[in-house]
Amino acid sequence: MIDTAFPPVRLDPHLPIPLVSQLVDAVKTHIQNGHFPAEQRIPSVRRMASLCGVSPVTVANAYSKLVSSGLLEARDRGGYYVKPVTLVTSPRPPVNSLWLLQHVFEDNAPIIKAGCGWLAPPYIFTSAVKRELTNLAQSQNLASMVDYGSPYGSLSLRRAIKRLLARRDIPCSEDGIILTHGASQALELTLRAFAQPGDTVLVDDPGYCNLYPLLQSLGLTAIGIGRTATGPCPSLFERAIKKHQPRLFVTTSVLHNPTGGCASAENVAAIHALAVKHGITMVEDNIFLDLTPESQPCHARYNKLQNIIHIGSFSKTIGPGLRVGYLACPPEIGKRILRYKMAAGLTTAGLNETLVHGIIQSGQYGLHLTDLRERLFQTQKIVYRSLQNAGMKVYLRPMGGLFIWARFEKNVHAQSVSERAATKDIMLAPGHLFRPERSDSQWFRFNVTHTNEPRLYDFLKQENNI
Repeated sequence: MIDTAFPPVRLDPHLPIPLVSQLVDAVKTHIQNGHFPAEQRIPSVRRMASLCGVSPVTVANAYSKLVSSGLLEARDRGGYYVKPVTLVTSPRPPVNSLWLLQHVFEDNAPIIKAGCGWLAPPYIFTSAVKRELTNLAQSQNLASMVDYGSPYGSLSLRRAIKRLLARRDIPCSEDGIILTHGASQALELTLRAFAQPGDTVLVDDPGYCNLYPLLQSLGLTAIGIGRTATGPCPSLFERAIKKHQPRLFVTTSVLHNPTGGCASAENVAAIHALAVKHGITMVEDNIFLDLTPESQPCHARYNKLQNIIHIGSFSKTIGPGLRVGYLACPPEIGKRILRYKMAAGLTTAGLNETLVHGIIQSGQYGLHLTDLRERLFQTQKIVYRSLQNAGMKVYLRPMGGLFIWARFEKNVHAQSVSERAATKDIMLAPGHLFRPERSDSQWFRFNVTHTNEPRLYDFLKQENNI
């Protein structure tokens, strides 16, 4: 019989992560930490279901996944046992953009996701999601929420976004706001509407790593504009315009991914003047805008969306699984983009949009943002010091947000370091993934909400030979 004193397995039904995945991760962690040693029988399906407060079907599905991954084995009439080899034996994929995009979402993803791009579970606005889900379940209009809605998306949410943008002095009509399946879809629709295969698009260097494979899939050429601590370099920007005659410039002015910096008001003015002079449409991917004060400079605020397509998201402030993003632009541009939205996927998820609108209207969203900004600011300070104590050189100290850009004091082979980290179930994001031509880089992106782990800092110290 199994010892009933085994370590607890705690599941949270309020998280956006499925209970099956939570249980898989919990058992996997206990196995890899030695709490469930090799050859030990783990709790039966019914016993685990009772302990975790879930259905036996949930536990059975989780155990099946653990058997498939090679961590457990099922014995006839004997239950489930930890296999002698406690680590997944299948080779890990190489640390590249595909790994960063795909592997971190799989069941055998690294335990410490230090390089990922979203909020860790303790920062997700689960209380508001739970409350609004309860309200939606009791609503008389539930059927309409799961039907096809407006091509533009929920009118109520678009009006709420209009008010949020107005507080930042960014005027926009409801007809200039299109809701999307996350900010990634907003980027893709904009690129499809404004560029043809063979065109050149200017991007930040370093910049958003998921953008580069998207550009490649659309047959577009990415040219990087060197990024400084205060924003894209104006001289490099103008030089690239003259040389490459681009259609668009995709940039992030607020809490830049991956460096965490914000463009200064002087940089915003200089880049804007050059864009207007040369007729460049700017795509401002500002998904972290709500994590900054309302006075924060940005291009959409500077020129009132005249030649700007502003992209925002609630996935970065409420929860990554919601997948509710939007773009704001002049209405005539919106109509152009809307045709591509309808062609690609018809309408977006009205249920998610109604949920987000309910959270905003409840009055709790503003309070949540205030609390989240402060928590991230304090976490930034802790991680900043911890990285320095581990021998890392930090590019700049961000005012908030999720990211810190840091490197080892000595030159390293970033790919090799990342692969060694992966063998220890640590996911690092090496700097070459954030460069449009995948050029060598000594830098790494750290997500502060996933980084406060002693085992991570021990690894960094070992690599630094401290």
